[in-house]
Amino acid sequence: QVNFVESGGGLVQAGGSLRLSCAASDASDSGRTFTMYTMGWFRQAPGKEREFVAAITPIGDSTYYADSVKGRFTISRDNGKNKVYLQMNSLEPEDTAVYHCTTGRGGASMFSGRYDFWGQGTQVTVSS
Repeated sequence: QVNFVESGGGLVQAGGSLRLSCAASDASDSGRTFTMYTMGWFRQAPGKEREFVAAITPIGDSTYYADSVKGRFTISRDNGKNKVYLQMNSLEPEDTAVYHCTTGRGGASMFSGRYDFWGQGTQVTVSS
């Protein structure tokens, strides 16, 4: 099992910025290292399905983005701290959702089923 601490969500006006942070820890104390795990962010708006936002490979050499956020959002990670970040700029009301941190041993993917562990999420609300 993996514990996540997600932070950085909040209320912002359209055009503003937020930086989400997610710290992962091994709840099973098995010595799991997240340097072997893909990490990513998904989001879920009310009444909609969970959708892919961004993913980053284990050593951070490649990143992937949904078309809707490309050029506005940047995913990064700090393996020394077991953290993943999502810098969100030029936010739009359509970005309003609960943002979930996720991790898994599979390669970076836009499909939620490829990920093994999920955080509870942090709310992002963008006002027009």
